[in-house]
Amino acid sequence: MITVIAGTNREGSNTLKVAKAVVAMHRDLGAEVTLVNLAELPPAILSPGAYAEKPEGFAEAFQKPVLDADGVVIVTPEYNGGFPGVLKLFIDMLPFPESFEKRPTAYVGLSAGSGGALRPVEQLQMIFGYRNAFDFNRRVFMPGIGDLLDDSGAVKDDELRGRLQEQAKGFQEFVAALRPVREGGAHG
Repeated sequence: MITVIAGTNREGSNTLKVAKAVVAMHRDLGAEVTLVNLAELPPAILSPGAYAEKPEGFAEAFQKPVLDADGVVIVTPEYNGGFPGVLKLFIDMLPFPESFEKRPTAYVGLSAGSGGALRPVEQLQMIFGYRNAFDFNRRVFMPGIGDLLDDSGAVKDDELRGRLQEQAKGFQEFVAALRPVREGGAHG
C-alpha cells in the first residue's frame, strides 16, 4: 500500500489537487493507495496535550495509513522558504521510530515561485533521513503551480505529467525492492 500525504491544511489547496493526481497515477499502476489530507486533521491536534493523548480518530484516520504503508509519498508546498508547520506537527505526532523506520519515501514539491519547493523537499529529506526512512531519489518539482493545473485540478503539462508517472512507477519498484529489508530479511 502507498500512502500519499497532502502536506498542508490550506482549504482548496493546489497541494491536495496534486496529491489526488499522484493517488490516481499510483492506482493506475495497480497499487492500493490511501490519501492523507492534513486539512482534515482534528483541531484538537493543536492542543499541547495532544502529544500525550491523540485526539479521537487520529490513530485510525492519520496514524494507521502511515504505519500500514509500504511507502509514503509526501506532496508539499513551499511556504516562506520551507514546508508548512502543519506537516511538521503531523510528523511529530506519529510514533517514533516505527512510523518511518526503513519506510520508502518519495517527494513532490510545488510552489507559486520558480523553486518548485526544492528547499522544503530538501528539509523533509533531512527529517526523514533522521527518522531512518529510505529516500527515493526521483523527486518532482512543480514551479509556477498556478499555471500547471487546469480548472479541474489536473496537471496540464504532458512532460510534467510524464515525470510524475515515471516517479510513481519507479517508486513502486523501489518499494518492492526494499520489501525484504523492511521485513527483516537477509539484507535487514
